Amino acid sequence: MKHRDRISRLLLGAGLAVLLALAGCASGPNADPRDPLEPMNRSILRFNENVDRALLKPVASAYVDIAPGPVRAGVNNFFGNLRDAWSALNALLQARPREAAENGMRFAVNSTLGLAGVLDIASEMGLERTTLDFGLTLGRWGVPDGPYLMLPLLGPSTLRDTAALPVDGQGDALASVGHIPSRNEMQALRIVDKRAGLLRAGEMLQDAALDPYSFVRDSYLQRRHSQIGVTSPEERYDLE
Repeated sequence: MKHRDRISRLLLGAGLAVLLALAGCASGPNADPRDPLEPMNRSILRFNENVDRALLKPVASAYVDIAPGPVRAGVNNFFGNLRDAWSALNALLQARPREAAENGMRFAVNSTLGLAGVLDIASEMGLERTTLDFGLTLGRWGVPDGPYLMLPLLGPSTLRDTAALPVDGQGDALASVGHIPSRNEMQALRIVDKRAGLLRAGEMLQDAALDPYSFVRDSYLQRRHSQIGVTSPEERYDLE
């Protein structure tokens, strides 16, 4: 396991070095300074859209059609509960005691009274969820975004948030599931659940008279900055 993690970190570091090396040749004279790799990022977005049209969106649509609403809500609650535990730890690392306590209590309550998180009892008790990750923790302590990145299959990110992915992977509760087929099935279900939750937002985005790429980029950056507590005045959009 340690050997595999070491290889993953080396590959990620090499990939990030390549992206930085490409920054100078991929940017144009009118490039957004936050997005020097825009031509490459747009190409990756087109790839992601093709994969989404061919696979993810049809599967997510079928899931919504077949699975009853309460079942989908239970699945979403279950995966949200897993995120609460990691969010609580990151809140501690960010010196945010209120968010750490609320997320920790959410995880404890929903894992017990909520049948392993299938029921969101904590929200009914007024305990707010604050979703945090290690990229936000780095940002909280002053690590800059770096270039905006569109990652294959994973979507919008930044250099800082991409570098934090291995740490977030270690904090993923599903990674500790020893039975590989079960772990893969749960990972696939989480992807379908997440895509199902974005079906309506995707349709609204396509119908809007906007450049989807710019909208997603600006939305992502604004949301990440607001989660850290810093929002630039030129950022105008907010998309969950």
